[in-house]
Amino acid sequence: MDFKFIHAADLHIDSPMRGLSAYDGAPLERLRSATRQTLISLVDLAIEEQVALVLYVGDIFDGDWADFHTGQFFREQNVRLVREGIRVYIVKGNHDAESQITKVLPKVEGVHIFDHKRCESQEIPELKVALHGQSFKQRAVTDDLAADYPVAKEDWFNIGLLHTCLTPETAGTHLPYAPTSVTTLASKGYDYFALGHVHQRQVVREDSPRIVFPGNLQGRHANEPGTKGCELVTVRDGHIESQHVSLERVRWHRLAIDATDLANVDMLAVACAAQLQAQFSDAPEPLHAVRVKVHGQSELARIEAAQRGTVEAAVRAAAQDLQGLDVWIEKVELELSAPVDRTELARRGDALSEVVRLVDELAGDDIAVLTWVRAELQDLKELPVELTSLAPASLDADALRELLADAEATVLAKMPVGKSDQTKQEKAT
Repeated sequence: MDFKFIHAADLHIDSPMRGLSAYDGAPLERLRSATRQTLISLVDLAIEEQVALVLYVGDIFDGDWADFHTGQFFREQNVRLVREGIRVYIVKGNHDAESQITKVLPKVEGVHIFDHKRCESQEIPELKVALHGQSFKQRAVTDDLAADYPVAKEDWFNIGLLHTCLTPETAGTHLPYAPTSVTTLASKGYDYFALGHVHQRQVVREDSPRIVFPGNLQGRHANEPGTKGCELVTVRDGHIESQHVSLERVRWHRLAIDATDLANVDMLAVACAAQLQAQFSDAPEPLHAVRVKVHGQSELARIEAAQRGTVEAAVRAAAQDLQGLDVWIEKVELELSAPVDRTELARRGDALSEVVRLVDELAGDDIAVLTWVRAELQDLKELPVELTSLAPASLDADALRELLADAEATVLAKMPVGKSDQTKQEKAT
């Protein structure tokens, strides 16, 4: 029998977006409601497509609810699905494991949560579909849960639901929970393995079985960029047709602007607006939250050194001038240096040449940079406990070299413009 189902994971409903109040002009309500709005869109899609099943593969919540409103909202969306004859199947992940969620709401008939004690199977005879899954009992599950999943029910369409890091290669920065292997999953003989936990969409295997991480439903910060949504799967005569459907209300991006040839804030604003327009013109919706990095050797380094915040203000102004696009600049990062000849500067016999020579001497020697920094800062008072990890003595050589390079760039940006530099600057402007 032909049917459709939706595979989603890592909803993190009402996930707290900490620190937003520090961003002047941030669209706070839109950001905070994004996880709920994307779930509403998923339910709308399920009803419109007349799917038979919706699968939620872990981390529906971001931990214990602050109050009952979070759970009631999710329950309300499930009621909408069930009233349309759509079954819902859930496995709990590390964030919403049995031990994590303490509050309880009445069950919804037609919504099944897989047991955490063992893998269990649910059969839908009219579709000849068998679903196999196991929830997390506690947050940190390090066992290979998939190893105990049963083999496929013969001549039925078999779906496995598993919250897992899978392998170190697929896990990326995610914690290594319920690790397993593609070989183990394939040995079960299923048609589709619906995975959760990894927030970046990955099609791990195309078929026999098809193994997919759909990614999280809504990106929550700049480290979760790109389109987010769910898998809409159509099964025809046992064959799978699948598409990823974008549902996010806020899409996160990282944008790098090379400022090498930009001599003033007007040039920066024009370049920034052009890149934003080019990147988002094909997708005017949803809200685009952008972290911008301005980098390179540029006169903008001197401008910024003279008046802190100038570069960030120019970037935000560029976003304000865009037409037909919904863009919010989440943060502006600077990696700017003044356009100076370091080799020539090092030959000079003044304090600036001493700075350049010292940075060069320390750059290639781990022991030298560690020894020098600790000696120079030995009289530094002890930092508060919450800042201990930032203390120079706790940093490695690479981190200290980055700090020295930043310090040098700041000093050189503040240095008076020489005659030859002045001529270049006048030509540029």
